[in-house]
Amino acid sequence: MAKSSQKTELNLIKRLIEQNFLFQAMEESWLSQYLSPSVLKEEKLFSNRPIYTAFRPHEFIDGLYVILDEGLVIARSAPLDRIISITYPGSCFGIRSLPFSFGLAVQGFPSLVEAYKTTHIIKIPVSTIETLYNESELFRQRYHLLFELRQKFQYHLLNCSTYPPQAVASLLRALIYQERELGNQPNAKGIYEFDLPIDVIARACQLNQRTVEQVLKGMQKVGLLTTSKNTDLSADLLSIVDPEGLKEVYSATRDKVSWWPLR
Repeated sequence: MAKSSQKTELNLIKRLIEQNFLFQAMEESWLSQYLSPSVLKEEKLFSNRPIYTAFRPHEFIDGLYVILDEGLVIARSAPLDRIISITYPGSCFGIRSLPFSFGLAVQGFPSLVEAYKTTHIIKIPVSTIETLYNESELFRQRYHLLFELRQKFQYHLLNCSTYPPQAVASLLRALIYQERELGNQPNAKGIYEFDLPIDVIARACQLNQRTVEQVLKGMQKVGLLTTSKNTDLSADLLSIVDPEGLKEVYSATRDKVSWWPLR
């Protein structure tokens, strides 16, 4: 039983090293000193279930959530129910609600964090994360970058104007920047692929779903992106095939995108 437990522990450490930005390329033997079997327990977060509420006054959470695979985790603001962060496998969430480092200074208004889709995670206690933070310069640099990326994601959302093409392009540029910096994207063909339901786009951009569908149809028509079935806009997988062309839409203002409204 002990050997089996140790093997599971090492397997999870290997998965962290291979799959997660914070632990990528770190030495397995070094990490195993800090990540014990009692710490490394894989959990499943079910879709549309609240996980915690971030930024409650004087309240912190007790661990960092590390996404192993699958999953799409969002944070929603009130009262507009706007999505203000999107976290994919390979990253982490909860850093702004831990009682150390920038978590002590970065505050906001209460925001619900939930798994939009079923997500496999490891929740690592804050004491272990703080020890790794103090012991490893590499870990510390990556931890700081996660804070930076959260801020830059929200910066992109500030550019979500009422002009639908620019609003959707702002979100897509935010995700491209975030996932590129984390090393998760693009794929070997230079394509950015996102599990991105229309409902998530609508909530992030403050648009209705029908408008989002029309924007995606226009972007698909001019060759900026494709869907998983090329013509099925109900599918959740978006492939950005022309990220440079998307920049032009991101920079556009009203009446400057020829394909909107569609004719």
